[in-house]
Amino acid sequence: MHRGSGTPGIERLDAAFAGPAFAPHRHDTYAIGMTLRGVQTFRYRGAQRYCMAGEGHVLHPDEMHDGAAGTAEGFHYRILYIDPALVQDALGGQPLPFVPDPVIGRGHMQRLFALGLSDIDQELDELGSLDLMLEVVRLLRRHAGIPPAAPAALALPALARVRDLIAADPSLRRAAAELERVAGLDRWTLARQFRSAFGTSPSHFRTMRQLDKVRALLRGGMELAAAATEAGFADQSHMSRMFKRAYGLAPAQWRNAQA
Repeated sequence: MHRGSGTPGIERLDAAFAGPAFAPHRHDTYAIGMTLRGVQTFRYRGAQRYCMAGEGHVLHPDEMHDGAAGTAEGFHYRILYIDPALVQDALGGQPLPFVPDPVIGRGHMQRLFALGLSDIDQELDELGSLDLMLEVVRLLRRHAGIPPAAPAALALPALARVRDLIAADPSLRRAAAELERVAGLDRWTLARQFRSAFGTSPSHFRTMRQLDKVRALLRGGMELAAAATEAGFADQSHMSRMFKRAYGLAPAQWRNAQA
């Protein structure tokens, strides 16, 4: 088992097992994971469940379950443990969603995996955690059979102020409280409306502006490590992962293609 980087209320784990893995137990968090290899099986609410590679699973807080490999090859998975208080905060007072069928089919977990499980050692900052939690809530509501809420009117001037503040210096990691003050909106409303208005989250908008800065610095002849630092990335490897995820090329490949 490998425990990744977390943040208050969010834990991330990568694990592989063969044979029986867990005795019956329960925990007071949501457990939301994806099987990466093999077959994971567990008994949950009176039935034996099977989660294949590429499928996800959602376990409600305080529900008894066990865990084992469904075949001799064992299984490998990654999982988020989410404090229900964070879910409740994002819901704004609505009841916690209950997902009756814990196995989530292929195709429904990609965005959550990309936001929270693709690289569990990458630091989760405040804005990244907001983005992840909104996706967690969307997934829970959808698979609990709760219809989407009617969209609210967008506070476009407030959202534009936040966008302009981030774009002015994307190398700065701004606290969610600062963005709330600028917008005059709570962080959940701000994150939802920002995506509706501009097609992406505040966190990803900042990352793309950081990458704009990296490209400008590379065109000016700066070395990769220095460009990563100047743009506010944790290090060169972090910048390189984000760059390739955005453009499909490693930074050095992109720089050489420009030349």
